[in-house]
Amino acid sequence: MKKLLVLGDEAFAQGALDAGISGAFGYPGTPSTEIIEYIQTNQEAIDRGVKRCWSANEKTSMEEALGMSYAGKRSIVTMKHVGLNVAADPYMNSAMVGAHGGLIVAVADDPSMHSSQNEQDSRFYGKFAMIPVVEPTNQQEAYDMPRYAFELSEKYKVPILFRITTRLAHSRSGIERMPVLDENEMSLPEDRNQFMLLPAFARKKYKKLIAMQDDFVQESENSPFNSFTDGKDHSLGIIACGLAYNYLMENFKDTECPYPVLKISQYPLPKSMVKKLTGKCKNILVLEEGMPLVEEMIKGYVENKEYKVKGRLDGTLSHDGELNPSLVRKALGLKPHETRPIPEVVAPRPPSLCVGCPHRDAYYALNEALKEHGPGHVFSDIGCYTLGFLPPFNSINTCVDMGASVTMAVGAAEAGLFPAVGVIGDSTFGHSGLTGLLDGVYRNSNVVIVILDNDTTAMTGMQDSVVTDRIEDVCSGIGVPSEHIRLLNPLSRNHEENVKIINEELAYDGVSVIISRRPCIHVYAKKKR
Repeated sequence: MKKLLVLGDEAFAQGALDAGISGAFGYPGTPSTEIIEYIQTNQEAIDRGVKRCWSANEKTSMEEALGMSYAGKRSIVTMKHVGLNVAADPYMNSAMVGAHGGLIVAVADDPSMHSSQNEQDSRFYGKFAMIPVVEPTNQQEAYDMPRYAFELSEKYKVPILFRITTRLAHSRSGIERMPVLDENEMSLPEDRNQFMLLPAFARKKYKKLIAMQDDFVQESENSPFNSFTDGKDHSLGIIACGLAYNYLMENFKDTECPYPVLKISQYPLPKSMVKKLTGKCKNILVLEEGMPLVEEMIKGYVENKEYKVKGRLDGTLSHDGELNPSLVRKALGLKPHETRPIPEVVAPRPPSLCVGCPHRDAYYALNEALKEHGPGHVFSDIGCYTLGFLPPFNSINTCVDMGASVTMAVGAAEAGLFPAVGVIGDSTFGHSGLTGLLDGVYRNSNVVIVILDNDTTAMTGMQDSVVTDRIEDVCSGIGVPSEHIRLLNPLSRNHEENVKIINEELAYDGVSVIISRRPCIHVYAKKKR
């Protein structure tokens, strides 16, 4: 079959396409973004008419994918790890209503927080929801797993969680494709109550989900992605999960690993395989990317209490940050590879707003308008504009999650803080700023909400925004007085006028929205390409 050189994200996307998906839903978030982008530009997906638009947020995308599953079609929903927090309501309940057409929830975790506000391990969400989880070791497995996961999803009528991490998502390797499957025909669930969670149904569905746990464990025991390899030296047994298996094997490229190794790429944990390893070895080293999920669980899986488990919890490996072959090498007690010192010319360079970025002039105007009030009045959240916290702007004071700029400003205003200003991007406003603004209107909070509209979702690669060209209408529809929906053009020549507009709205006792509108400087270049 045809071979491709692809990122891990792209391997999963191609695997899902070749497994017969009819729709891909999601909200952009590094390191998951390339999954949908690959499908959006894939000619085969275009020719087939695969649905592949960005959604307003992760919750809506999860529900849309669930709706396609209800209609009998195979679908995927993609997000980064913190996006699963947003989608948690439909995600957790989808474990009970289940799936009709195969459904995969693809979540990309970001150990070391390369572009995230926390280090969250989505395998815990799989355990929490009590559904199977698959975690690829390499790009080929990332390609192979969707086909397998869809079959598993349709066999048990449950969604499957696909977990990938930054290093695999954004590294490139060759894959070999399999024959493309036809898309499912549209059909409705035979059980007309399957997707109904009235308490009378929900209680039965929860019992049914619990009853399937032994079946899920048996599937892990027989999974082609889990394997046990014996070794000559039983002084140590190794459990390597997902990408960590690659890190382990990189230390034995020219030799055979002397220790027994249990490779885990499907959960729940295969109990008999774990017992097989712990029956041979009293010292166990757990290698897993993210939090110590397996390390915590393993002690309850065996009767022999004399063995010792090493990993992140006992300090053999750091409790935070990414794994890599060197850290694994150190945990194995092997001599470190020789390295060269980093030259002094390679200096750390913090991120900054691009030269010509419209947010620059917006922050300069906001700073001047707030100068007499002192620091501590501006709330913000996730986006390029978060860099307004850094010098030379020092304009914002908070960054908690998507949409918190609006709601924290509302809460602070309710506490008596004046002025209370929220700064949010256009895409983030569509994602989770609307409901916060509605709270402010309902309470008639004394807040000024600044929407930095740069005509795109810039931070994740210039994806479309669901509120483009309709922000004023949305704000007016929510109830913001039209005379207090103001527009400013963030250019240096308009600085005095922009400061005047901000001051006028600071003086208004109620909800004001100021829309700072100028396209991202990279938008035109991308559209031209």
